[in-house]
Amino acid sequence: MAMDIEIRYFAAARAAAGVSVERANPASLSMILTQVTASNPALAHVIDQCSFLVDSVAVNDMDMPVHAGSFIDVLPRFAGG
Repeated sequence: MAMDIEIRYFAAARAAAGVSVERANPASLSMILTQVTASNPALAHVIDQCSFLVDSVAVNDMDMPVHAGSFIDVLPRFAGG
């Protein structure tokens, strides 16, 4: 199956992931996050403190399906400003 979703990491999430972008298969947001953190405890720790945008819209429902062609922005808490 082709990986059709783009996950974009920012700030501390990018540092923990070790990449700025990766791809995943369509699934629920929680399933996608479980898959990308399965072998990366540092990313799992950061993800627990992040907010998420799917196609530029803030997401509160972690069970929402993310479809092929979508992108997920992983945004850690930001300080200042």
